[in-house]
Amino acid sequence: MCQPRGTSRFAGLQGCTCGCCGCGCGPSFRRFFSSKEEQECLEAYRDQLKKELAGVEERIDELKRK
Repeated sequence: MCQPRGTSRFAGLQGCTCGCCGCGCGPSFRRFFSSKEEQECLEAYRDQLKKELAGVEERIDELKRK
């Protein structure tokens, strides 16, 4: 799973900085991925975004209660 290192907010295809999705930002030796691999990576990215949004909304609610 992609674990951004924070070097660039919009690095690569999905913000990846580890090279696992073929964006070229990490040590990956591969440059081309199948449609299925790309879809899997995009789905994983979508799931991470949903979790991030849930965390942001939770934090906003905490701040409102203070």
